[in-house]
Amino acid sequence: MLVRDAMSSVVLTIGPTHTLRQAARLMAARRVGAAVVLDPDTCGLGILTERDILNSLGLGQNPDLETAGTHTTTEVVFATPAWTLEDAADAMAHGGFRHLVVMDRDEPAGIVSVRDIIRCWAPARRAAVTTMAG
Repeated sequence: MLVRDAMSSVVLTIGPTHTLRQAARLMAARRVGAAVVLDPDTCGLGILTERDILNSLGLGQNPDLETAGTHTTTEVVFATPAWTLEDAADAMAHGGFRHLVVMDRDEPAGIVSVRDIIRCWAPARRAAVTTMAG
């Protein structure tokens, strides 16, 4: 199975000046665990995850003053839609993160998460077990 089969094509894109509260509201409204942060001044692309927001809150920082740009991970590992789910899972396990930005022709095409991979693998595993038992 490929990343294109598992990824969410809903890509929440925010700017680096969004506050963490604004980012959290947008993420909650779209029911996503990560946002792609585009910085037009640096032509950079990063990712802000729910964990980044949680870490900031845990440090006692004010979500109305802290910005996405301050908490964005800029050393992002990108996947392509043609990666296998095994490739994506390996990259996540190796890097210690739960989301990959999926790029297609230099544009964010989606995000694949550990949850997406499990959602795809679980039915396939159940089918294999049922076939083996039958």
